[in-house]
Amino acid sequence: MTEQFKALIHGRVQGVGYRFFTERWANDLGITGYAKNLYNGDVEVLAQGDKPRLEAYLAKLREGPRASRVTDIEIEWQPISEHYPNFDIRF
Repeated sequence: MTEQFKALIHGRVQGVGYRFFTERWANDLGITGYAKNLYNGDVEVLAQGDKPRLEAYLAKLREGPRASRVTDIEIEWQPISEHYPNFDIRF
């Protein structure tokens, strides 16, 4: 069963390859959706997949790439209103 969450990742997550990190792990885990930088310095991630894969993905989002420093993640589980065929980095 496919589920979805939207996450706001806070900390040093822009300019450190965080979105590319999210894309790599999404592809490895079979997650679809997107990642994008927000004007306030956060990164927004929308992810779709089965619950165990999404939980594994959240663990990776908390970790981040080496140069990042994740201080907090706000997660909102949502009903799916649009299906994403792959994972994209939005600019």
